[in-house]
Amino acid sequence: MSEDRARYRTSRGRRHDPLASVTEKAFQQQIIDLARTLGWKTFHPYDSRRSDPGFPDLVLVKPPRVVFAELKRESGQLSPAQLVWFGLLSQCRGVEVYVWRPSNVDGVIATLQGEVGA
Repeated sequence: MSEDRARYRTSRGRRHDPLASVTEKAFQQQIIDLARTLGWKTFHPYDSRRSDPGFPDLVLVKPPRVVFAELKRESGQLSPAQLVWFGLLSQCRGVEVYVWRPSNVDGVIATLQGEVGA
């Protein structure tokens, strides 16, 4: 697969991006499964409607590291509330903050395997 991701033509000649169909929920479960396999403790708010708006989707802890991750579909953007949380968290010493998409799964794996800032 190329660095730009493989794209396929549909029967009508349009490009099809296989990663565009990956749901946040499915992607999130893959990240949680991987993190747990690698020894991380994971937290995801069960019902974000009762949480402070914009708080990241996942908190992952494997001392001495703490990771906050927002998971987005390929075309998803951070909301204003998420930008506020990311700004605050990124100012905290020792905290890692990421936006992860299906297309950067290699970076997610590298990060969880210990390559800080991958």
